Amino acid sequence: MGFISWIIFGALAGWVASLITGRNQQMGCLANIIVGVVGAFIGGLLVELFSGRDFGFGWNWTSFGVAVLGAVLLLAITGFWQGRRR
Repeated sequence: MGFISWIIFGALAGWVASLITGRNQQMGCLANIIVGVVGAFIGGLLVELFSGRDFGFGWNWTSFGVAVLGAVLLLAITGFWQGRRR
């Protein structure tokens, strides 16, 4: 995928992940993009690690699901650390 595709894909994945975790009101568009792109990277690494095969991202439901799961995992981890600091 190209650079613009990563931004759009990341924004959508980050937005869905923020809806799932209940952080939609706390996050802006830029945060959704960052969380979505980093989540896609994390999700892709986990899929490759556990399946043992190369996972290529594209515009399909499987890639979107992996990106959302990675973003939810990222938000859960950061929420855990933010909650412990308070």
